[in-house]
Amino acid sequence: MLTAAHLQALGLDASWLDPLNATFDRFAINTPQRMAAFIGQCGHESAGFHTLNENLNYSAQGLRNTWPKRFPDDATANAYARQPEKIANKVYADRMGNGNEASGEGWRYHGRGLIQLTGKANYQAAGTALGVDLVSSPDQVAAPEYAALTAGWFWDSHKLNALADKQDNTGITKAINGGTLGLDDRVARTNKALAVLQG
Repeated sequence: MLTAAHLQALGLDASWLDPLNATFDRFAINTPQRMAAFIGQCGHESAGFHTLNENLNYSAQGLRNTWPKRFPDDATANAYARQPEKIANKVYADRMGNGNEASGEGWRYHGRGLIQLTGKANYQAAGTALGVDLVSSPDQVAAPEYAALTAGWFWDSHKLNALADKQDNTGITKAINGGTLGLDDRVARTNKALAVLQG
């Protein structure tokens, strides 16, 4: 079990105590290695448990760099730049269970939570697993309880406890990120959490 003293040592707000403990209990994240890996990875993904909504405030150049097929020229990119809702509706249209750009589902189901839950199909799957309607109220995922539980659902569905048991930080990072972006920071956060939990 996490304690208030653990959270204080990790620099995390006390509001995370119950959500994290409920998540750890539900998904058998029940050893120091598993808990530390979860805290380290989620800490990286959420800028230290502070950012629970995806930042889609891209410049035109940022759009062209990130999604070159969807923003193939300056005119298209300029029409969307610095408009997060419009950007989400374009880049997430017709993907992950979302409707077309006009449906608004790209924005409605943009990334939220500690490990960003993105796309209507994922909100549906996580909600079904957790027994809560996240499709009708997706904003719940941007509050600690479901930010943690949806991350736990992702963790469990990708069998990350097994990788945490082996301290395979690279494997966990690839499962979450698709690559190894931020690996050094993820490892540093995991090691700090492990030291606190074992202290």
